[in-house]
Amino acid sequence: LLNVQALLHQHPKSNKGMLSMVDHLKRLCIDHYFQDEIDNIMDSSVDLLHSDDLLDATLSLRLMREVGYYVLADDVLQKFTNDNGDFNLRHSKDLRGLLSLHDMSHLNMGEASLYKANEFSSKHLKFALQYLEPNLARYVMKSLDHPYHVSLRQYKARHHLSYLQNLPTRHTAIEKLALAEFQMKKLQHQSEMQEIKRWWVDLGLSQEIPAARDQVLKWYMWSMTILEGFSFSRYRVEATKVISMVYIVDDIFDLVATQEELCLFNEAIKMWDLAAAESLPSYMISCYKALYTITNDIADMVRKEHGLNPINHLKQAWATLFDGFMIE
Repeated sequence: LLNVQALLHQHPKSNKGMLSMVDHLKRLCIDHYFQDEIDNIMDSSVDLLHSDDLLDATLSLRLMREVGYYVLADDVLQKFTNDNGDFNLRHSKDLRGLLSLHDMSHLNMGEASLYKANEFSSKHLKFALQYLEPNLARYVMKSLDHPYHVSLRQYKARHHLSYLQNLPTRHTAIEKLALAEFQMKKLQHQSEMQEIKRWWVDLGLSQEIPAARDQVLKWYMWSMTILEGFSFSRYRVEATKVISMVYIVDDIFDLVATQEELCLFNEAIKMWDLAAAESLPSYMISCYKALYTITNDIADMVRKEHGLNPINHLKQAWATLFDGFMIE
């Protein structure tokens, strides 16, 4: 950690190299350790937006836009286009510039220049594939098939590390930190999966409702990819419980219950009282109790952490979902 931090302070005036390093940190999902350093680098790199180098201009534009700077792509890219707005053909040989341009094109907010940027970069990157050495060709292919900004960061990070490890110039400190981060995340995710699996087995709904889906680890994948970071461990576990209940309720509506039972189930949810579930079939009572307990536990967690109790909003969310299932 300290070695990477030292690199970020080593050449504070070399903004071109610093931006590239910031990009690597982001792609490897280890940028959260260096937010102050990254903010300082971004603040001092605004001039690169006006660079005549395609890589410098597009990389700075993308990174600036990612952190919230208001920058017009048309203004930055016009120097690389002709009077018709088409990109000058000489840039078709600039591979790193094309890759950066392609990444930037996926942060399009309706700008004509970025539609053309995507078309131009995609065309020439595909053409270049046949001439590239294997490591770079794999990287370009993955960038085309799974663009950075429309993919899951955690999964792209592994591919980016593999690419860095095969470069002639290595970033050893960054690579070591990324590997350590991957290992710590792996251990944490394994622990979370074990906890969720135990909860699911103890809950017993998959045995009580055989027709319902039994895919709790698959449901955990959503929480794992959306809620990144070590500090969100508890939220990943609780979110998976909620997702599991949504699927179970969906299967009850679609595969198990009668129309009369569903009407009673829907009314009981609106009352939000365990006593209201007593007239339901036994499997519905179990589902109701699980949903009730999970929701109240989450509300209590939020109240302790933030001083506000969201239980009324959560109850309304379930009522709305049940109404939607009834219509469906």
